[in-house]
Amino acid sequence: MLSPRAGRREVMSEETFVLGLDLDGCVADFIGRMREIYVEWSGREPEDVTEAPTYGFPEWGLVEGEYDRLHRFAVTQRKLFETMKPLAGAGPCLRRLSAEGIRIRIATHRLFISYFHEVAAVQTIRWLETHGIPYWDLCLIEDKSAIRADLFVEDSVKNIVKLEAEGCPVICITNSANQKEDVSTRAEDWVEAEQLIRSRYYEWRQGLSLELPPGPGQPPPAA
Repeated sequence: MLSPRAGRREVMSEETFVLGLDLDGCVADFIGRMREIYVEWSGREPEDVTEAPTYGFPEWGLVEGEYDRLHRFAVTQRKLFETMKPLAGAGPCLRRLSAEGIRIRIATHRLFISYFHEVAAVQTIRWLETHGIPYWDLCLIEDKSAIRADLFVEDSVKNIVKLEAEGCPVICITNSANQKEDVSTRAEDWVEAEQLIRSRYYEWRQGLSLELPPGPGQPPPAA
């Protein structure tokens, strides 16, 4: 269960609940699209490249330094951040939560390699617009703990550990890279994630004596 405490970043004068939302592996199918690109890149048969790799894709047999070259190719030549499929249910769930008054703050580490930051940023914005993902803020950032949010959605265990050490509650979206890792709060899909986020949000509103939305996808009475 999530702790009722949102951590030190909860102290704000504004009555706005902020959801810090990672994209790759949480909202966008990063592994699936990277696998498609790697099959082309390497010339290997698709059946020889597992659909469920762990972090860093060691099962794919990348040689030293190859991931960086693959990543650059994927972004600059195959528009990685613009061509990923959304994870099932993510868009509708996020649209409902946004309508209920949650401020979605995208927090994603996409400036991975130097000298193509503009391309990465443009692809990210186009993808969000194309798939109707609501958001108020876009933070292209590695250290998620540097931004303020009442609740984070993440898939990187490294990031989850750091955020929780700062007192920030986190929901882990399960994928092959983290499914065997021990995390405090896990959602197997966006049905579970939506329920967990809404529960935390409603708890936050009740703590401030604010009326709850009348139903899923509906704005609160004072909105």
